[in-house]
Amino acid sequence: MNIREAKQEIIHTVQAYLDKDETGAYTIPPERQRPILLMGPPGIGKTAIMEQVAQECGIGLVSYTITHHTRQSAIGLPFISKKTYGGREYSVTEYTMSEIIAAVYDQIEASGVKEGILFLDEINCVSETLAPTMLQFLQYKTFGTHRVPDGFLIVTAGNPPQYNKSVRDFDIVTLDRLRRIDIEEDFAAFKEYASRAGLHGSVMAYLAIRTPHFYSIRTEVEGRYFVTARGWEDLSRTIQVHEKNHLPVDERLVSQFLQDAGIARGFAAYYDLYQKYRDVYRVPAILAGKFYTDKGEYDRAVSGGELPERDSADALSGGDVLYLDPVRVQEIQDAPFDEKLSLISLLIDALGQAFSACALEKEVQELLLRELDLVRQTLKAAPAEEKTAAAAAVRSRCDAILAALRKKKDAGIPVPRRQEQIQRLACRAMEELEKQLREAGAGCHNPREQYDFIRRWFSAREEERQERDRRANDSLTNVFRFLSSVYGDGQEMVLFLTELSAGYYSMKFLNEHGNDAFFRYNRMLLLRDRRDALREEVLRLME
Repeated sequence: MNIREAKQEIIHTVQAYLDKDETGAYTIPPERQRPILLMGPPGIGKTAIMEQVAQECGIGLVSYTITHHTRQSAIGLPFISKKTYGGREYSVTEYTMSEIIAAVYDQIEASGVKEGILFLDEINCVSETLAPTMLQFLQYKTFGTHRVPDGFLIVTAGNPPQYNKSVRDFDIVTLDRLRRIDIEEDFAAFKEYASRAGLHGSVMAYLAIRTPHFYSIRTEVEGRYFVTARGWEDLSRTIQVHEKNHLPVDERLVSQFLQDAGIARGFAAYYDLYQKYRDVYRVPAILAGKFYTDKGEYDRAVSGGELPERDSADALSGGDVLYLDPVRVQEIQDAPFDEKLSLISLLIDALGQAFSACALEKEVQELLLRELDLVRQTLKAAPAEEKTAAAAAVRSRCDAILAALRKKKDAGIPVPRRQEQIQRLACRAMEELEKQLREAGAGCHNPREQYDFIRRWFSAREEERQERDRRANDSLTNVFRFLSSVYGDGQEMVLFLTELSAGYYSMKFLNEHGNDAFFRYNRMLLLRDRRDALREEVLRLME
């Protein structure tokens, strides 16, 4: 199965193992809760999905790469204690608690969450001295004399022997106590994840053209060469930061993430081409609707002062406007497929960023609304003459958000990157609100006036947010107009609609706001497909 299906299987396992009967006992007793063994090639996201499962199920997660441990850290250190048997005292060897088991109890104490996942990576690559301990752990859920606490299920991960020379085979006795899930690399599953995670458009466009380069591990006389999903994601994040800070992205950088010289060279060359297409096609101008296929319309816009005057022969020049004469339109139509795909990817990437930003701002506003409602309740009980009540209440709510976030991190509970971003942006807004409240103190004599100030502040933010939503919707309409002007309702439009519909934030935006152009073209293409299918069926029957 692919990584997405494996994640769903683990979620179902968590739900089943944590189910309780009417007495509060686990329906499946802890001793019958088989550990899960995820077996698959390296770098496909086995570790990442464990954080996602813990986040979605609202449980704790304690992660260890078991190859980093010795027998002593896994089972604890020996010490001598005194015990009495048959009226006679003896010296007995006991063991301190395992570092791994102690980490589980530490997280429970720090977070207050008593259920979770203990995840051990590279379980089948342990040293020879630790191997018996691992077999005991998988069979009996104990390290030394200490047992994994009830409520924590065990998930392990390993690599098949063709990827790691240190792999040890489990015997049948051990395998018969595990739930084994075999995972294979799958670009379709990665693409779905990438849409939500916001990976760089050049990476996704390149992999759409060179899908076999998504995951590659080969061994030759000179050495081993590999490219993994983890490598592509880390490279994507680095490219985004380099672009933000105007740092170079070249083959030397790419080869640090893609350990295959041929693939690294191919992507580096494509990235340069992708950047060229970005400059040539002027995506910001397309999104803003500042493109013209009619010379008279373009001249009227220039004479009316809407656009700077440009040489009409330089059809695609300028970052703020596009003039496409019939010759240049024909050139775009006749461009190679990878150039068309790159253009569509550039448009999808730009729209995706806009839609993701709209969703982010909406979630920040929703959090602010909940927090400001708590501020309102606090102000109801404040003395009538208290001029700083609102500022103090806003600061208190901001501190509470940051404290809760800090507590989760200290407890080792995974916090989704976007959730942390929402909370920090909300706190930044509340800090600005607090500053404005203190500056306006002389004009807000009582808590009622102070809350009226807060309400006006929030309403202004909401108006700005809705205006951004409208601009994003207009950008989508402009892209449809551009594609229709250049490609009509051909396969390029079909490809754009397909990629748009596959985007998480794109569909979220469309479901919330709608878009006339999207529904019109989508309906038209569906009718065309149905018509073509009927025609083929009629021809088949006639034959």
